[in-house]
Amino acid sequence: MKAIGIILAGGNNDGRLGVLTDHRAAAALPIGSCYRAIDFTLSNMSNSGIGKVAVLTQYNSRSLRDHLMSSKWWDFGRKQGGLFVFTPYTSNAGSTWFRGTADSIYQNMTFLKRSNEEYVVITSGDSIYKMDYRKVLEYHKEKNADITVVYQKMTGKDLSKFGILQMDADNKLEGFEEKPEQPKSDAASLGIYVISRTLLINLLNQIIPEGRYSLVKDIIIRFIHTLKIYGYEYDGYWNAIGTGIAAYFETNMDFLKKDIRDHFINEYPYIETKPKDEPPAKYNRGADVTDSIVGSGAIFDGKVEHSVVFRRVRVGKGAVVRNSILMEGCQIGENCVVENAIFDKEVVLSAGQRVIGVSSEEPAVLKKGTKL
Repeated sequence: MKAIGIILAGGNNDGRLGVLTDHRAAAALPIGSCYRAIDFTLSNMSNSGIGKVAVLTQYNSRSLRDHLMSSKWWDFGRKQGGLFVFTPYTSNAGSTWFRGTADSIYQNMTFLKRSNEEYVVITSGDSIYKMDYRKVLEYHKEKNADITVVYQKMTGKDLSKFGILQMDADNKLEGFEEKPEQPKSDAASLGIYVISRTLLINLLNQIIPEGRYSLVKDIIIRFIHTLKIYGYEYDGYWNAIGTGIAAYFETNMDFLKKDIRDHFINEYPYIETKPKDEPPAKYNRGADVTDSIVGSGAIFDGKVEHSVVFRRVRVGKGAVVRNSILMEGCQIGENCVVENAIFDKEVVLSAGQRVIGVSSEEPAVLKKGTKL
């Protein structure tokens, strides 16, 4: 079954990620010492045989566009198909930012109309997971569904940040609650949808002129009793960094777990990213780095424990870094103490500074370029 992909990567998640999305889209956030969040969805598309993908960007898209400048790393550098990056644009007909998820697709309707594939896989660009979309497409066809929504059972988690599905015994949707305070089930939508291309075009042409701009509210919820909408359960690793700083911290720390790290890095099909030409990490005499993953070009003179360290980070003599995330280019001075913290790019601590967060759920966060 042939399909095209649409990745919704336009937002900063309503400020839930604080200063981390002051200068970048959530989909461009660094993950696991060498990846960007969007690498996971792009790799899933390519590994699932989807060779034509549109990335819809809007908010602070410069770093994301730079990352996607060459599509060959995800095997989209091809004559037929390829990777397309769309942003809101100005023309004689007017200029309008994307007013919602459905509107972002509608404003790029040409992409749908010029495609010949039967199905469309729509997903977000800020979720960390590995999925074969071909299995979802097969399920979609078996059920003769109009729309398929991928979900996961999240027993014991805070469900107020997710769309919650209610289904019958055959997994046909009977209800959909958007971020409910008291959810009626623990089946949380993962923001991954399969729909036929022609149906999507028809629905968009119907709702947008009516001033309706949301895929969830104005298509799934509105047409839940008139369209055949089914849920597809996914039981693998999945985390959405866009739900907040705690989720972003947790996701990065998950890469310190061998099974999760192997799942993404060592088990085929692999998650690909844009490579960087940096020298290997360097551990000077007296350095002590344990239970951590380290990006290329980092130099260590101090102690690092249970942390995720990105490219070109420098940790000085006598410094101690614990349970923290240090993004590209951070410099930790001599005898500093960093614990339960997230440092954005190019944070510089002078000698003897202390930055200690409350916990993994409430880490200290320093914005890009902070100098203390």
